[in-house]
Amino acid sequence: MRIGVPSDPRAWLVTVAWRRYVDAHRSQTARRRREQAELDEPPPGPTEQADDTLQLLVLCCHPSLSPSSAVALTLRAVGGLTTRQIAQAYLVPESTMAQRISRAKRTVAAEGLTGPGDLGRVLQVLYLIFNEGYTGDVDLAAESIRLTRELVSQTDDPEAAGLLALLLLHHARRPSRFTRDGALVTLAEQDRSLWDTHLINEGIGILQAALACDALGEFQIQAAIAALHADAPNTRETDWVQIVEWYDELAARTDNPVVALNRAVAVGEADGPQAGLRALGEVSVDVPRHTAAQAYLRERAGETARAAGLYATAAQEATSTAERDHLTRQAARLRNG
Repeated sequence: MRIGVPSDPRAWLVTVAWRRYVDAHRSQTARRRREQAELDEPPPGPTEQADDTLQLLVLCCHPSLSPSSAVALTLRAVGGLTTRQIAQAYLVPESTMAQRISRAKRTVAAEGLTGPGDLGRVLQVLYLIFNEGYTGDVDLAAESIRLTRELVSQTDDPEAAGLLALLLLHHARRPSRFTRDGALVTLAEQDRSLWDTHLINEGIGILQAALACDALGEFQIQAAIAALHADAPNTRETDWVQIVEWYDELAARTDNPVVALNRAVAVGEADGPQAGLRALGEVSVDVPRHTAAQAYLRERAGETARAAGLYATAAQEATSTAERDHLTRQAARLRNG
């Protein structure tokens, strides 16, 4: 299309020049406003939302929510994870996790808070998140530690500190728990030079301060047991007698059968395998890893053939591939002499 010469060239030039001046003026004004807005922004530092972390955790751990829903809502609302990331960590479809989180939000919105928040439930949810482990593209163990640090910074409750100490002490041993090809490594066989001494020292320091409050709780007791493991140069030199005493204290506070199972194994280390087997006999055979614990104690008692059969049975009961493969190798090792 051919453009002709304007009928009034001088007027046309004035109009074009004016429009360009107006555009330049507007652009310069907008730039100054942006620069001024940046100068008026507060310096980096704690935000108001950071002060609401504890309240938000309590809301996410509403008593009407199931533990799985509370964990999902906590990761979404407090941890800032996307629905896809949470779904991947829990190995469920994203749509399933989205529905779970939506239902949890509706429950909290409908019922609200009817009284003081239950800090104990918050701690349990954070512990569940940690135990979910290291699946997916988000490290839930690290995320749980981060959230627990936020909680401890806002409360002087010794059990919250006890949970943080426990998570740090467990996390410190993480590099030694699996081989490069993913094989499970037992505590007795772990390379302790790989343990994170910085996390261990921090965890023990936090635990000591919590115990000094003289308000003993379950997480502090579990952290004390973990500290004794972390402080020992090897399994043989571990203070198993004191570990049994801590398990006795823990058993007096909870009827958790897993505690009784772990105590039986500790008794076997402190007083010999036969004493451990007697203690294990008082634990229901339906408790997870009961067969594996019996296999270990039978092997220590010299009952090699029986232990091999128990290891093979325990492998069939295992809930993870790494655990199943480990127990299968134990059975093969004994059968092959």
